[in-house]
Amino acid sequence: MAESKRSVSEQPIQTDSLYVSRKKLHVRSAKGNFTNWRWFFVWFTQILYYGLPWLEWNERQAVLFHLAERKFYIWGWVFWPQDVFYLAVLLIISAFGLFFFTAIAGRLWCGYTCPQTVYTEIFMWIEEKIEGDHVARRKLDAAPMSANKALRRAAKYLVWAAVALWTGFTFVAYFTPLDGLIESFATFDVSGWVLFWTLFYAIFTYVFAGVMREQVCLYMCPYARFQGVMFDPDTLVVTYDTERGEPRGSRKKGVDPASVGKGDCVDCTVCVQVCPTGIDIRDGLQYECIGCGACIDGCNDVMDRMGYERGLIRYSTENAVRQHWGKRDILRHVLRPRILIYAALLMAICAATLAALVLRPDVRVDVIRDRASLAREVPGGLIENVYRLQVMNMSEMPREVHIGVSGLDSMTIAGPTIALLPAAGLESVLVNVRVPYDVAEPGIYDIEFEIEAESATVREQSTFILPR
Repeated sequence: MAESKRSVSEQPIQTDSLYVSRKKLHVRSAKGNFTNWRWFFVWFTQILYYGLPWLEWNERQAVLFHLAERKFYIWGWVFWPQDVFYLAVLLIISAFGLFFFTAIAGRLWCGYTCPQTVYTEIFMWIEEKIEGDHVARRKLDAAPMSANKALRRAAKYLVWAAVALWTGFTFVAYFTPLDGLIESFATFDVSGWVLFWTLFYAIFTYVFAGVMREQVCLYMCPYARFQGVMFDPDTLVVTYDTERGEPRGSRKKGVDPASVGKGDCVDCTVCVQVCPTGIDIRDGLQYECIGCGACIDGCNDVMDRMGYERGLIRYSTENAVRQHWGKRDILRHVLRPRILIYAALLMAICAATLAALVLRPDVRVDVIRDRASLAREVPGGLIENVYRLQVMNMSEMPREVHIGVSGLDSMTIAGPTIALLPAAGLESVLVNVRVPYDVAEPGIYDIEFEIEAESATVREQSTFILPR
């Protein structure tokens, strides 16, 4: 019997959605060298972050970006808005450092010290302690709501919120003196901006590390998108040895892979289960890979149990895997011209910046002419120009400075020539400079102010006007 057929135009149209719903990851815990390194950096960065605001230096907070005073205190250094140059240099150093380490070993920053990675690791650890391992968490998600489930979820959310709030409080403590911040929260007398930034940073920490997790790395982080241009065939990345691992397949413990016509990969998917972004590294290098090495630890554990050699998944390079290089050959190709150029530039910029900081004078001066009266005649046949000297004390000790001027014969300063600068303070000094009217022809002459402190002498150029 003939079967009726619909025309092509009548066929249902198959369309792919532009968006994919998120499949929640229940990341399995890994154990091994790279996991230990990850936790080392979690502890190191968080001790540094949470601890620095509590350290004191010269009876003040050791690290304080005091926005109200417009001063940055970093141990013994005091930075003013005029020191924005150092911020630009810091950004340049950060950029070259990123290029340098990425060209050597891929996304080391992402895998070990990125705040998103660090706080996600902390939040997942809290989740595991309260809800159980990855299997227990998956079962808890699938189970209907019960008293046990509600209690565990509430406990997890409360601990997450506490960590996030403490993180937000610490963030604000870098910009507001800690003593006053603690007092304001203790007395419930918190200013609007302080409360806003504390909650803002806390909410973002909670949402990014507790809710979005890998979605931040996959869809929001720009670094994942342009990292490929920094890689080359000699960059160390997390690599699956396809030649050794394929064809993959299950087998009993201790079975020689060659005897069953398979590679070393037993297709256990542990490498996928421990991956914080949920990718399968066996499909090759992907932009979603943050280079954390969790899959290496997971695979090595399986290889140990099977009695196989470690390193089926390992840090290696494209050329090393293809040409079967040993560690010495890999190291020799890692130190290639590109890396040496990055290293030389990075060292030169760091050395120059450090030298500039060490040799930075303790006193800085800005000379501003009085625009109300550029030049005027005063009793005694003298011509006077008025200047305002903004003298900044870059140290945290009061200083006495002596002000002098030169450039024309018989040039003098009317009034006091000594100024007392407060510690890390700014003093505005009015200076009246006078010369005899017949000392030179009318015109504009270069002069030089000399500000002498205990340990340094600063010279600043200006001009003196002799009117007709």
